[in-house]
Amino acid sequence: MARKKQYREEEVIDKAMHLFWRNGYEKTSMQMLEKEMGINKFSIYSSFGSKHGVFLESLKCYKSKVAAMFERFKNSSNGIDDIKQFFHDSVNICYQDDSEKGCLMTSTYYEFSGNDDDLVNNQMISFMEGLKELIIEKLKINSSKDEETILKQANFLVLAKHGLAAATRVNSRKEIEDYIEMTFKNV
Repeated sequence: MARKKQYREEEVIDKAMHLFWRNGYEKTSMQMLEKEMGINKFSIYSSFGSKHGVFLESLKCYKSKVAAMFERFKNSSNGIDDIKQFFHDSVNICYQDDSEKGCLMTSTYYEFSGNDDDLVNNQMISFMEGLKELIIEKLKINSSKDEETILKQANFLVLAKHGLAAATRVNSRKEIEDYIEMTFKNV
């Protein structure tokens, strides 16, 4: 008879997500995961297969954490103002008690670029393409701009969002607010 788990997978994955969010994939060891998750390696391997399996589940957990913010952004209809609000919302997440600084998806995107890990890369590509599509959709609202200009602005805003994610780790809230304001003066 198999032993009953003494932990809830959602809770231990949330803890692992925060660890990966702080440290990245490569700098997170199995020993760190054991300590943070409060379970032993056997349980980690039994439930998730490997460190990589824990990481994939952590990415899913992060996506569910930010899903409401993305849903608001998706359902909004005020164009550029919605993109700007999305930038503010993504910063505000960093200041919640249960969050880390930066963006786990952006950090993972940087860490895994050029890597042969198809599972992670496919998640990153999907996430980034989805973000870019939403930005393009919002730029088209009440726009007299041509497709080429909209694409250039979308590329600019995606890169600005990456920079914003990095800035939340080291810059003051006032500097970040100024960054957002100046970003949207160029759109």
